[in-house]
Amino acid sequence: MEDVVVGAADSSDSFRVYKAGTGGPVLVLLHGGGHSALSWAVCTTAISSRVSCRVLAMDLRGHELLFFRDVANVVQACYGETPPPMVLIGHGVGGAIAVHAASSMLLPTIVGLVAIDVVEGSAMEVLHSMQNFLRGRPKSFKSMVHAIEWSVKSGQIQNLESARVSVVGQIKKCEVDKDVLLEPASLVVDVAVEGNEEFHEQHQLNDKENTTPERSISDNQSVYNWRIDLSKAEKYWDGWFRGTSNLFLSCNLPKLLLLAGVDRLDRDLTIAQMQGKFMMQLLPPCGHAVQEDHPDKARDM
Repeated sequence: MEDVVVGAADSSDSFRVYKAGTGGPVLVLLHGGGHSALSWAVCTTAISSRVSCRVLAMDLRGHELLFFRDVANVVQACYGETPPPMVLIGHGVGGAIAVHAASSMLLPTIVGLVAIDVVEGSAMEVLHSMQNFLRGRPKSFKSMVHAIEWSVKSGQIQNLESARVSVVGQIKKCEVDKDVLLEPASLVVDVAVEGNEEFHEQHQLNDKENTTPERSISDNQSVYNWRIDLSKAEKYWDGWFRGTSNLFLSCNLPKLLLLAGVDRLDRDLTIAQMQGKFMMQLLPPCGHAVQEDHPDKARDM
């Protein structure tokens, strides 16, 4: 882990990046909305066990796709004017950013493009329900353990090992004032998730606390809130995905679309896939966080 500074001295920006490997091509990993570079941790371990490569995962900022320029700036800061061969891999919104970065020609050494569970058509269809989904999440958690538990029980991340690392990058510790009411984090639908029993064996929760609708926070107590408030980015949602399918198809690179289900495909991509214009792999059953839920299968693609 390191912080990379880009830009002029009077207007520089700092980006948290995570690196692995010492030789071979570079896999540039771009996380999805609300996630962080840590969402790639377990997948990176799986990839490194099979492929000789370097990995660069960076924390993205902001909500506008123009920040694909940040990717180019960070790559240049890390590898100089002539970086080694690179494969751009993006999940969700990160996949859209990877597509824009590849088509911008700002990174001339790109040799491959991988988009994970991001399809323009299906994404545009679900945007109208995004606010309802966000309102259904707990607004805060009383501990990191509770946040990890919620992510696994709700099915947001179906891999406990990955959740233990990934959730750390999604929430932040905040001090709260006296008598602030904290929404319980355990009000979720029970979902059969592999490894969930292991979680409960290690972290037994108090039943009384779990069933209490509200509780007050004493002085100087901390809670954990979401690091990114995705609901405030609503005006950018349409721009995240509109035109992504055609842009993906126009990239003159070897391309792979990795999906959690065939129902994700829109019309343009369905036709292009039948014409052999890109490779596609399905990884059911898993959720949207494909590379977290099944890192070993994602590695083998």
